[in-house]
Parts: sequence; C-alpha cells; structure tokens
Amino acid sequence: MYSGQVVFAQLMELLPRHEFDTCVRRYDGEYGVRGFSCRDQFLCMAYAQLTYRESLRDIETCLRSHQPKLYHAGFRGRIARSTLADANRVRDWRIYADFAHVLIGRARMLYADDDFGLALEQTVYALDSTTIDLCLKLFPWAPFRRHKAAVKLHTLIDLRGNIPTFVHVSSGKRHDVTVLDELPIEAGAFYVMDRGYLDFGRLYRLHRQSAYFITRAKRNLDASRTKSRKVDKTTGLRCDQTITLQGPQVSKKYPESLRRVSYVDLERGKRLIFLTNNFELPALTIAQLYRCRWQVELFFKWIKQNLRIKAFLGNSDNAVKTQVWIALSIYVLVAILKKKSNSPLSMGEILQILSVNTFEKTPVFPLLRPENHADPEDPQPNQLRLFDF
Repeated sequence: MYSGQVVFAQLMELLPRHEFDTCVRRYDGEYGVRGFSCRDQFLCMAYAQLTYRESLRDIETCLRSHQPKLYHAGFRGRIARSTLADANRVRDWRIYADFAHVLIGRARMLYADDDFGLALEQTVYALDSTTIDLCLKLFPWAPFRRHKAAVKLHTLIDLRGNIPTFVHVSSGKRHDVTVLDELPIEAGAFYVMDRGYLDFGRLYRLHRQSAYFITRAKRNLDASRTKSRKVDKTTGLRCDQTITLQGPQVSKKYPESLRRVSYVDLERGKRLIFLTNNFELPALTIAQLYRCRWQVELFFKWIKQNLRIKAFLGNSDNAVKTQVWIALSIYVLVAILKKKSNSPLSMGEILQILSVNTFEKTPVFPLLRPENHADPEDPQPNQLRLFDF
C-alpha cells in the first residue's frame, strides 16, 4: 500500500520552491505577514483551480474538511475566507505573474522538440485576445460598454505545446493592436495574428527587429504589385505577389516591400489574403502557418471550460490578475505533468483525474496511465449468474 504524499503535495513539488521565494522577495510579498504566507495563498488558489471551487467559502469549507492532511500537503497557515480575500486584494499580483513565467520557461524547454504540424526550425507564436464579461457595479475599474464591464486576456502562445509566453490583462476597452507595443520580440520567430492587429507602423517594428509576421489584409488595402510568382492552384493558392504600400500614411509607416499571398479555403470556399514580410517560405506554408493560429482559440476555449477565470473570487484589479496568473500557472503545471509522465491522456482528462484525487495517497505518474482506468474484464469472478442461457 502506498504511504507517501497525497497527489496535491506531489503536484506542488513540481513547482520550484526557491524561484517562488525569489518572486515573493522581489515584491516584498511577506512584509507584515504573520500566519498566512504567499505560498499558502498560492496553494489555496491552486486547489480552487484543480478542484473547480466556485467561491472563497467553498475553498474554506472543502480545505477544512481535509484538516488532518493539510500540513503534509504544504499548507502552514490557517485557512479562512476573509484572510484569503485580503491576500488576493492586497498582495502584489506580479509575484504570481513572475512565477508563472518561471514555469513557462520550464515547460517550453520540455516541449521544444514537439511538432505542431509544420517542419520549421523557427519558433512560431500565435497572438490573440479573449474577452471575459463582468458586472460593471462590481468591477468599475474595467469599463467595456455602457452597462457592462469586461477584462481582456491578450495572449501570445508558443505553438510547440500551446504554452502561453505573454499574457496581458486589460480592461475590455483596450484595442488589441496596442498590445504590439508591449510584445517581447524574438529575432527569427514568426508572429501569426488576425487582421485586428494590422497596424503597419507596429508591424514595421517587428520587421526591423528581424522577426516575421503573418496577418490578413483588409479589403481596402492600397498597394501596387511589383512582382508575381507562380503558384499551384490545385492546393488552393491563387497568387503570390510582392507589393508596396501606396497610401500616403501607410507607405511612410512601412516603406519596404511586403508579400501578399491569396488562398482559397476549399472546404469553406472562403478567400483569404495574407500579408507577411517573409519571402523565403513557400506560399502554401504561409497559408498553413495562419491556419495554425487557430490553436490560440482552442487555448482560450480550454482555459474557460476547465479553469476558473470566468467568475472571479475578488472584485479588485489585483485580485483578478492574481487569479488569472495562478490559473495560467496551473495550466502550465498540467502541461509539465503531461510531458514528464509521458501520459497519452489529454490535458482535460488529466485535470479531471487530478480533481477527484487531490488528497488521495497514490503516486501521481501511474495515476495518469490509461491502463489504470480500464475496466477489468471480469470484475466479479465469484458473482453468481441470475440467468443461465
């Protein structure tokens, strides 16, 4: 019989304690703290994400029901709803943002050799945002519409492993394109985004820093063709051209040549026109890279369905950002666990298994093997038959 740690404690051991303490000291997270540390706060919020808790009282009640096991699971402070609420409101959210980036760095190393569908050596990022609707009376700092509040998650994911590498939480009013000003630029990498990010001045910044972008053109694009290349129209391609911008403003913002690729999605019969500053990859690869952008939409769908980011446990700006970053930490933790355990299960299935075994004393890696969940061929060999045929 296994007599080791509970599953929750095994998961938390995957988190680097020294790096977490470094993030806490960086922002004086423990200043004036007596009994409920930043680590206790993180563990409470992580437990809420793993087990689908809906409120602070829900967290308090469920954790206190496991009181004999809390110390061995890593909890040191007394669990109280008001204490957790104060911690979410007061303690700097950047502690958990920085720690999430530590986990992201580790996850990206694990997934560095993964295939995302295209044989490219360069890193490929997908950029997009998602909006989470809120109540304006409860979240007045995040105005969106006249009678509605909202926050936006501007997210950049690495397509190898679908790991978020940049996340910015803003009010719903902020335009997506302005996030390009804060985006960390990696030379030689591809940044794939939809036409909501079409700003030639900002795209030229990416170009000058030796990064590549792929986006969609708008219908009123004023440009002249300078060169055309042959394409195989049976693949859906229609043209592959070199163009220069003609508008008096955009020609100054982006004074160099661009590549325009026209592609028809044969399944939907929809024509798409892509703009990029890369002239080396085949035109079909450019279209396929844009198709991979859909992974960021799947990422948003997954975290909204499986993590607690649509309903928040605090109303302040700090509480919302704290919850978002800890939720992302749990997403990355599950990704790390999936890779280290070499489990064929999906991340959603892994999270479901963890949610019902959080305080069970069982090894976590064997728990994620499919053969451990298969029904036995004859579960009750001594059971008498009711009917004999």
